[in-house]
Amino acid sequence: MSQRQVLQVFEQYQKARTQFVQMVAELATRPQNIETLQNAGVMSLLRPLLLDVVPTIQQTAALALGRLANYNDDLAEAVVKGDILPQLVYSLAEQNRFYKKAAAFVLRAVGKHSPQLAQAIVDCGALDTLVICLEDFDPGVKEAAAWALGYIARHNAELSQAVVDAGAVPLLVLCIQEPEIALKRIAASALSDISKHSPELAQTVVDAGAIAHLAQMILNPDAKLKRQVLSALSQVAKHSVDLAEMVVEAEIFPVVLTCLKDKDEYVKKNASTLIREIAKHTPELSQLIVNAGGVAAVIDCLGSCKGNIRLPGIMMLGYVAAHSENLAMAVIISKGVPQLSVCLSEEPEDHIKAAAAWALGQIGRHTPEHARAVAVTNTLPVLLSLYMSAESSEDLQVKSKKAIKNILPHDSKARRLFVTSGGLKKVQEIKAEPGSLLQEYINSINNCYPEEIVRYYSPGYSDTLLQRVDSYQPLIN
Repeated sequence: MSQRQVLQVFEQYQKARTQFVQMVAELATRPQNIETLQNAGVMSLLRPLLLDVVPTIQQTAALALGRLANYNDDLAEAVVKGDILPQLVYSLAEQNRFYKKAAAFVLRAVGKHSPQLAQAIVDCGALDTLVICLEDFDPGVKEAAAWALGYIARHNAELSQAVVDAGAVPLLVLCIQEPEIALKRIAASALSDISKHSPELAQTVVDAGAIAHLAQMILNPDAKLKRQVLSALSQVAKHSVDLAEMVVEAEIFPVVLTCLKDKDEYVKKNASTLIREIAKHTPELSQLIVNAGGVAAVIDCLGSCKGNIRLPGIMMLGYVAAHSENLAMAVIISKGVPQLSVCLSEEPEDHIKAAAAWALGQIGRHTPEHARAVAVTNTLPVLLSLYMSAESSEDLQVKSKKAIKNILPHDSKARRLFVTSGGLKKVQEIKAEPGSLLQEYINSINNCYPEEIVRYYSPGYSDTLLQRVDSYQPLIN
């Protein structure tokens, strides 16, 4: 056999390996092929190809593994059990940018499924290597590493702390300052995933100077970037008064209110969530939002969207109103009550109706004037029907009942309306266990009325009256 023929054998072998990994990577993009590939033992066949002498074969093998691991946790588990992670981590530090991107994709695909699989990535020493990749010259490598780190951090506080301890946060803050939009998005998302678990982790993000840079991107034209920026700021602000004040001090008002009019529904939702997370803490922060025009802007936003997009705005109005009479009156003046009543009536989901019922109760509980503002929208009969409906969730029934209880004691017109709409009669028909929470609610409603009125609307009262007629002996002169 000539030297040329020998070389041809190796060329054919290389060509076959190349075709194999390319075909597997292509097949792995279609869900219907995954089970067949798994049963054929594809994992053990791809593993040695990660160390192939040909760089393109290494990269394509990693890409195929990533696509498979991304599909379900069984395949991700197979990557861990197949001892593939240490190889990937080793190569991540040594290889070119194409391989680094593919290897980081595998780590992300494995880590996304569960805390246990993410912990396996931490245990094999991947975090230090991924953090080094955040400093890579190539923005695609930075993006792939940031994505993997975010997917690890999102599971729980312990994994998030491991990402912080590896030194990721300052480098992620540098990444959000890079010109590439995709890198900005993923880095902001990772900062959001780190911040969400605890005040201490959120403080780490604040200390790295992230807030000012995130705040500057609120008006970026890219909707997907705005979603992540607003989410990250929300995850910081939610934990404490101090952290919420730091977000406010970055001068997010009034610019964040423009996001409530955005064409992207999730930008609207995340902007409402950010405002809610700030408003809930103190009357002072709620007053700042009112002064900036935030309450009116959220109410307008509720009118322009539907479903879960409405939920944070509904809750924000409830939090503002709960703080004080004056803040509840600000919601009333901005026409918040009619909009909440619309949400209560037209939203099909019980958890959204329950939030609207809660918010209306927070508005109406302060004074007769507040209660009347809720009652005149004819909300009480709606609340009662939701409470009485067997199809309503327990949470919706409880919140509807509380809202009625909050409004009735304060306003005679509301009490009269509750009687004339059949509400008081329906309450008397409820069979509750003595001493139960339900019986307490019924008693608190009944206490708003004279005893003879309650008796009049009680079941069987007309029979009692007829019995009195039957037994009555008229006085005849």
